[in-house]
Amino acid sequence: MQQAVKQKTSPLWLIALSILLPTSFACLATSATNVAIPHISGYFGSTVDEANWIITSYMIANACLILMTGWLENLMGRKLLLKVFITIFTVGSLICAIAPNLNTMVFGRLIQGIGGGPMTPVSQAILLSVFPPDKKGVAMSLYGLAVMIFAILGPTFGGLIVDNTDWQWIYYINIPVGILSISLVHANIDEIKTRKKVEKTDFVGMIALVLWLLSMQVVLDKGQQYNWFDCAWISWLAGFSVVALAFFIVWELEYKIPLINLRLFKDKNFLIGTILSASVNMLVFSTIVLIPQFLQNLMGYNAILTGYALASRIVSSVIMMLLINRLLKIIDSRILIACGFLFLGISTLFFVNLNLAVSMAYIAIPQLLMGIGIILIFIPVSALALGTLPKSELTNGASLHNLCKSTTMAVVASISSTFVARGAQIHQNYLVHNLSNFSLIFQNKFSSLVHIFSCQSTTFATIKANSFLYKSMLTQSRLLAYVDTFLIFATIAFILIPFSFMLNVKND
Repeated sequence: MQQAVKQKTSPLWLIALSILLPTSFACLATSATNVAIPHISGYFGSTVDEANWIITSYMIANACLILMTGWLENLMGRKLLLKVFITIFTVGSLICAIAPNLNTMVFGRLIQGIGGGPMTPVSQAILLSVFPPDKKGVAMSLYGLAVMIFAILGPTFGGLIVDNTDWQWIYYINIPVGILSISLVHANIDEIKTRKKVEKTDFVGMIALVLWLLSMQVVLDKGQQYNWFDCAWISWLAGFSVVALAFFIVWELEYKIPLINLRLFKDKNFLIGTILSASVNMLVFSTIVLIPQFLQNLMGYNAILTGYALASRIVSSVIMMLLINRLLKIIDSRILIACGFLFLGISTLFFVNLNLAVSMAYIAIPQLLMGIGIILIFIPVSALALGTLPKSELTNGASLHNLCKSTTMAVVASISSTFVARGAQIHQNYLVHNLSNFSLIFQNKFSSLVHIFSCQSTTFATIKANSFLYKSMLTQSRLLAYVDTFLIFATIAFILIPFSFMLNVKND
C-alpha cells in the first residue's frame, strides 16, 4: 500500500540548506571530538583507551540507525523523521556538554549517534531526488561540502575550541543549530510523494544488526587491551559477532519485508561504488585519527597547532569542490576517481618519511594533496554508486552505502590504533638491542647524559640517563609503528586505482 502526500515547492538552495545544515554539524562534531580526546580523558580522569569509547559509541549507534533509515522513513515519513532525529541529536549534544562523568558522556554520544544516523542517507536521497538529472553533480558537490568538508574541518575547529575555551563548546554549539534546523526542515522539506505503508516490522533484523555491531565494536576496542584471541571472552565474543553478521545477512535476504534490501548489491555500480567509498573513508579517517595522535603524543603539539597542521586539507578540498563539476563535464569520472586514489596514495606515502624533526609544512603538503584526492573520488563515486538505483530505492541504497562507510570508520578507528601499538612492540624488540653496553654509540651517549645530569648525585644521574634513553627508544618504536601503518594505507590506495575503471558511466 502507498500513501500519497501533498507536495509544496521550495527553492532548491533552501531545501539544500535545510537538510545539509544539521548533517554538516553532525559530521563536524564527530571529527572535532578526535582532537579533544586528550582533554576529555583528562577532564574525567580516565585513560585514553576508556575515552575512545566516546568515539566508538557514536559510531555504533550511528551505524545501527543508518541501516534503519529506509524503514523509519516509510514508518514516520521524511519530514517527521528529520525533525525527530535532529531533536535527538540536539538532546545528545546537551547531555555531552553537561556530562558529569565519562559514562554519561558515552551515553550522550550514543544518543548523538542515534540522532545523527539517518541524517546522512536522507540528505543524500533528498538531494538526488529533488535536483534535476543534469544537476546531480551540483547535488553531490553540496553533499560533499556538508559531509566531507565539515568532517575535514573538524580537527581544526576542535583545536580552536579546546585551546581557547572549554571542550564542552564542541557540543553546546549544536544546540542552536539543531533548533534552527528543525524550523528549516518544517518549512522547506517536502514529504515524499508516495511511501510504502509499513505492515510488519523486522524486529529480528534490527536485533541481529545491533548485536553484530555492538559485539564487533567491543572486540575491536578491547582486543588490544586483552591481547586479542589469547583472551577467552574476546574469542567467544568475536565468534558471536561473526554468527550475528551471518544470521543478519541470511535473514535480510530471506525475510519478505526486510529491514534493508541487501539485493541492491546486485547493481554493479552500487557494489563497486560502495567499496570505493568505504575505502576512501578508511584512508581519510585513518589520517584524521593517527596524525593528531602523532602530533600530540610524539611531537608535543597542542590541539590548535594540530588543527592548523591539518587545515590545508580544507583549502584544497574547497577549491576542488568549485572545480569538480567542470571536470566531470570534460573528463571521464573513472579517470578522476583513479587520479583521486593516486593523490591519496602519494599523500599518505609522504608520512612514511616522518621523523621527530619534521616541520608543520611537511605535514601540511600531503594534506593539500589529500584534499584534492578526496573530492576527486567522493563526488563522482557518490553519483555513480546511487545514480543507477531506482528512485524508490534511493533512501535504502543511501542507508546501505553509508552503513558500509560508517562501519569501515569504526573498524579503522580501532584497527589503526592496534597497528600502531603492536608495531611499536615489534620495533621495541629490535631497538632494545641497541641499549647495550657492548654498543660504543650507546656508551658514548650514556656517558654524555650522565655528565649532563651529574649536577646531582652520580646514582641519580645514572638512573635519569637510563630513563631518558629508554624513553627515547619507546618514542622511536612508536614513530616507526606510525610509519609502517601509513605505508599499509598508502599501498591500499594504490591497489584501488584499477577498481575505478570497473564502474559503468551512465549519462542520465
